[in-house]
Amino acid sequence: MMSNERYDVCVIGGVGRVGLPLGLSLADAGQRVVLYDINEAAVQQVQRGQMPFREHGAEEVLKRVLGQRLFATVDRTVVRDSHFIVIVIGTPVDEHLNPQYVVFKRFLSSIMDLCHDGQHLILRSTVFPGTTEKVTRYLREKGKATWVSFCPERIAEGRAMEELHSLPQIVSSSQPEAVEEAKNLFLLLTKDVLVLSPMEAEIAKLFTNVWRYILFSISNQFYEIAVREGVDFYKVYEAITHKYPRIQGFPRPGFAAGPCLFKDTMQLAAFSENNFFLGHVAMLINEGLPNFLVQQIKAKYALASKTVGILGMAFKANCDDKRESLSCKLRKILEVEAKCVLCSDIYVQEPEFISPEELIRRSDIVVLGVPHREYAHLDLGDRIVVDMWDFYGRGGRFA
Repeated sequence: MMSNERYDVCVIGGVGRVGLPLGLSLADAGQRVVLYDINEAAVQQVQRGQMPFREHGAEEVLKRVLGQRLFATVDRTVVRDSHFIVIVIGTPVDEHLNPQYVVFKRFLSSIMDLCHDGQHLILRSTVFPGTTEKVTRYLREKGKATWVSFCPERIAEGRAMEELHSLPQIVSSSQPEAVEEAKNLFLLLTKDVLVLSPMEAEIAKLFTNVWRYILFSISNQFYEIAVREGVDFYKVYEAITHKYPRIQGFPRPGFAAGPCLFKDTMQLAAFSENNFFLGHVAMLINEGLPNFLVQQIKAKYALASKTVGILGMAFKANCDDKRESLSCKLRKILEVEAKCVLCSDIYVQEPEFISPEELIRRSDIVVLGVPHREYAHLDLGDRIVVDMWDFYGRGGRFA
């Protein structure tokens, strides 16, 4: 854009599920982009023109820009040679569900020797409210006049290449010049850019994910109530959503998982000094759904003598990411309660996973953990099927 550095943009965490689509999109828009990551195997895949994960439309862009405007490396010194430094590592929560800013501070310390005046640091992943200002103060304490912005990612895995262009982008900074520069960067991807203060943008990102998490918890709670009473939840669902506009936003039940929704709900709870009771209740419902399913199976069948197969171990449908997957939590519970537990996923590869067909053949009970589209035509035979998604049109009950 306006820099004299070797690269316009360096994406730290650049071959991950957030960083790589962004880097590809900016390179495709004409920027000189370098992807820096410590995952050497994934970096080598990108260098060969291969995507390290599923992302619709990404591989053709990778082949188009690789070696021309896009580069991938494990060499940290590229940070020094870049104008924009986009950081896509977030602030995690610890075992007590409190945010760990110290992790973020430790990371900043590790690149401090590579930062210099005139650069522009952009925080991209979810952060605890107040982090942008803390990072700015920390850099000033270290004598760095580096600009700092928070521009939250808003993509859904698998649709990033589309949504980076179709969704509005939020930019924020306490420095007016940084706001303008960040705005111009993201205008390369979309014509719709919204400007907020750092605290507003940080809270906006949390509100977005927590809103979805709470909606899923409502559906899951209603599903549990219906199942306990022996009611076909989906008959009720179809009736109340049919041509009734005031309930059209009512999602279907299922595992609400992944690396963001639960974590961000706990971050918002911590930010509100643990007075966010709605968020805590949503967490209890969503995280408790695997145990609810096991207890319902146990009440109806002699689970201790049954082999149970979990069909789908990713955290959501048509995805190869199993981070924070509730199917994995379900597996742990079933390993205590069932005779044997088998797992399968057509996208996630693990040494102990078996094919869907073998899982069905060997299982007494099949639990649909994730409704991958490819599972629609599986022959389940006379197996007991637990399908909370109503993927097979059986009403979400155990049949």
